Amino acid sequence: MNLSLTGKFNLVLLLIFSIGFAVTAYISNALLLQNAREEVMQDARILMESALASRAYTIKHVKPLLETQMKYQMIPESVPSYAATESLAAVRAKFPEYTYKEATLNPTNPRDRAAGWEVDVVQALRNNADLPEVVGDREDVGGAAIYIARPLKIKDAACLVCHSTVDVAPKTLVDAYGPNNGFGWNFQETVGAQIVTVPQSLALKRAHSALVTFLASLFGVFVMIFITFNVMLRFIITKPVLRLAKFADSVSMGHLEEEDIPVKGTDEISQLTEAFKRMRNSTVSALKMLEGD
Repeated sequence: MNLSLTGKFNLVLLLIFSIGFAVTAYISNALLLQNAREEVMQDARILMESALASRAYTIKHVKPLLETQMKYQMIPESVPSYAATESLAAVRAKFPEYTYKEATLNPTNPRDRAAGWEVDVVQALRNNADLPEVVGDREDVGGAAIYIARPLKIKDAACLVCHSTVDVAPKTLVDAYGPNNGFGWNFQETVGAQIVTVPQSLALKRAHSALVTFLASLFGVFVMIFITFNVMLRFIITKPVLRLAKFADSVSMGHLEEEDIPVKGTDEISQLTEAFKRMRNSTVSALKMLEGD
């Protein structure tokens, strides 16, 4: 297959772009997936901080206001874990992909009891007091998921009023949840973990969207470069070379009176044109000398 100079140039350019595009897509996909995963985890950390803020506010402001009422009626809103879970439930209404649980080994509210793999996460945090968080992957009912867990530690002595012994705890709390739930906790003890679970598909979706946008932009830039190079190739190289080839062909056929090609500039094409003109002039001079003989 005979290809023109432009065809060969375009073929090489397409080959280089195809290889570069494939390598870029492969590397970018890994980087974007890692970044998307970290973004998802950062969102999960924000949820956790929101829950901690809700817990702190409940302990400092809400619980003291309800102490009198708690003597006569159990008010769940005075419990920090309940307040945190319920406040985040409103957030999860708009972000249903994120699930939040304060998984506890011995909770007051049975809904907070750690189950299955959550127990292993809590134990890992209990066994390593210096571990700030645990991030991992697991198979969920809906498929592969990413989870992040942080320790729930008793840092406020006020919490022990409801969780040290049955005798100290409010009677209404004991009546509501029983004498065997949520007691025996100690100051600075890790009793559970904040756990946020997110489907891996969320990170994959974000990474895929970013990858498509990036590759589309890269393809658009290549098209612009491809068109620009072809225009430059035509007017700077191909067209002058074709004109020069026509001139040389005409001279070779004996048309020595062929009009000179105008020379503009001092680039390689201009130098080649000058060389052809000198060759034509030398040929004309040589023929005149022969005719004179």
